[in-house]
Order: sequence, then structure tokens, then C-alpha cells
Amino acid sequence: MLSIVSTPIGNLEDITLRALRTLREADIITCEDTRTSGVLLNHYEIKKPLISFHAHSGDVKVEKIIALLLEGKHVALISDAGTPGISDPAYILVKRAIEENITIVPIPGASAVLSALVGSGMHMHDFRFLGFLPVKKGRETLFKSLQTKTYTVVIYESVHRILRTLSDMEKYLGPDHPIVIGRELTKKFEEFKHGTVKECREYYEKNVCKGEFVVIF
Repeated sequence: MLSIVSTPIGNLEDITLRALRTLREADIITCEDTRTSGVLLNHYEIKKPLISFHAHSGDVKVEKIIALLLEGKHVALISDAGTPGISDPAYILVKRAIEENITIVPIPGASAVLSALVGSGMHMHDFRFLGFLPVKKGRETLFKSLQTKTYTVVIYESVHRILRTLSDMEKYLGPDHPIVIGRELTKKFEEFKHGTVKECREYYEKNVCKGEFVVIF
């Protein structure tokens, strides 16, 4: 059995009782970075064999985990933060497990996408999550396709690219386009910035900030 376990996105208290029970019952825990996940597991005194699985793991690692599952092992799949498969390679392992008719059990929980969206005040009946935007190829085409959108868009962005993304949004969507930026969600310095694209760009030009960003527009 492969359990897909959602973990906190910042605040270690944001984990369900079911998730903790699943992690304690699993034979093996598969995680992106054993050091990052180790903080959570140590906090809850969960000691299990760990196998790293990330974007550069390759087919050999996938097949190793599949072999363990076929042996009857209960494997819990977690990501560095949030729900596995959202902007990380977990889906590759899940797809391969499905091909082998292995039981898949999603354990829902924290998600930066939904946390940011519900705190944004923007309409949620129709939205698109685009993950991290293309850095080069397809970036301009994507922004142009969003010029006539009628739905809410949610994207992830890093501290190193947030100003570039806001500048591109100002160029293609206009300086007065409404936007909400969530930063350091669920953590001590959580922040929601509401305003126009121009206002947010000017704010982050003057205020150097750390952390990961979720942008809603």
C-alpha cells in the first residue's frame, strides 16, 4: 500500500491525527529531503527507515520503491511541505504504483494553494493552479493567454523571481490588476499583501522579504 500523506507547510501543528497514525504504521517513509522531513518526524518521535525521492531520483529509485510495495511493504509518501504531487515529482511514483495495481490511499491535509486562496478574498468557484511559471520558454505565451481570463489564478513563486514575475504581470495584465500575495504561510511572519500589481511590485522593491510566495490574481 502507498499512502500519500500531506504534511505541514510551515507550522508543525498543521498535521492530522490520521497522517500521524499513518506515518507511525508505515514500514518505510519516502520523502524529498530526509533532513527536511526529519524535523517533522523527530518532532513527533516517529522513527522509520527513510528513502529519498525527488525530482532527480530517476527510474532506478522509482523501481526500488515499487519493488518494496510489491513485497507488501506499507510505504508512506511525503513531500518537504504540503500535499505530495503539488509542484513536486510524487505523481511519477503514484502513476507507476497504479500501473502495478498497488493500493493508493491519499491522506489529505495542508496545502499552500488552498490556504492562500481562502485567505485571499478572491472568488474561488472557478480557479486555476499553475504551479511555478516557466522561467523562459512559454512564459510570454502564458501571460498573454491570461489577459482575457475570467477565473482566479494561483501560482507559486520564489523570493529570487517574485519581482520579475510582478513586473511581467504589470506588463501583460496591467498595473491596476488586483492581486493578493501570501508569504510565509502558517509561519510566524505570515503575510497577506492585497492591492494592485503595481502596488505590490513597489512594496516588494522597498521591502526585502524571505520565504516562498503564493500569488493569487
